[in-house]
Amino acid sequence: MTASNKITVVGAGSWGTALALLLSQKGEEVTLWGHRADHVSQLAAERQNRHYLPGYPFPENLNMTGDLGAAVHDGPLVVMVVPSHGFRAVFRQLKDELADGAIVVSATKGIENSSLMTMLQVMVEELGDNRRNIQLAVLSGPSFAKEVAARKPTAVTVAARELDVAQRVQQVFFTERFRVYAGTDVVGVELGGPLKNVVAIAAGISDGLGFGTNARAALITRGLAEITRLAVKMGANPLTMSGLAGLGDLVLTCTGDLSRNRTVGLQLGRGRSLKTILAEMDMVAEGVKTTRSAYDLARKMDVEMPILEQIYAVLYEDKTCSDAVQDLLSRDQKEELFFAV
Repeated sequence: MTASNKITVVGAGSWGTALALLLSQKGEEVTLWGHRADHVSQLAAERQNRHYLPGYPFPENLNMTGDLGAAVHDGPLVVMVVPSHGFRAVFRQLKDELADGAIVVSATKGIENSSLMTMLQVMVEELGDNRRNIQLAVLSGPSFAKEVAARKPTAVTVAARELDVAQRVQQVFFTERFRVYAGTDVVGVELGGPLKNVVAIAAGISDGLGFGTNARAALITRGLAEITRLAVKMGANPLTMSGLAGLGDLVLTCTGDLSRNRTVGLQLGRGRSLKTILAEMDMVAEGVKTTRSAYDLARKMDVEMPILEQIYAVLYEDKTCSDAVQDLLSRDQKEELFFAV
């Protein structure tokens, strides 16, 4: 792929907008699709995403549309940035419009609640036998949308089952302020993103309870151990989990003030109800839905994930944060490096 490709970003939230800005500022011809007609009209009129990412004007080569079929028709590259709970429905609508040989990149960090599938697995299932040489990739890593839009230095990773596909996507996204690494561990890259959101809720709860930085560091470290156990059980390379899509994203989301998932945990730790917290949020905190699917997936794969289990109990079984902490700390003593796969 070379400059001035037709690229479609599907999803006009903060992250989708940030990626559309990144690509259009490189000189690519970018179309940003949004699912609400009123929001699309506002984007076109104001030439910025005032609701989700205010203060970052759109270049002339960034266009908006609400017509999904027209947006992706015969384009060489489509970037999916739709929340996990709506990902399948949107992909199902657009899949027949994809050009033969197109590359579809998932930049969504989630696990589908009903099927326990990652977003790439959802796309594979939806395409079925009608693949038409369509290539699939995933992009993940420590990357707050606001900082990407502000052109602050960021590093991410992109993975595809074939390295040359990942390298083609790498070339499209790479800028002097947005460094992209390429690889083939699709499973590891795709699981690191959603699973770290659960640990970020835990880190937020810890901070909300006033437990300090020792506790947060412990949660990050033991959270990474849990994520790695499940990812490796599902076929990931354990080294991926110490990279950008694993440890990098985990540290960012557990410590950054822009983290929506940490914010949810912070408010829970301060005694507020989940219903009230979510009602006040404009943007999706994927970790809340991911906790349910990750909990079911861990049980299905018979993987021990005690932090995940306690966050699930807080979110879905009305367990108090203090009781969850007590149960987590009073578990039987373990060897730190015990790693059963």
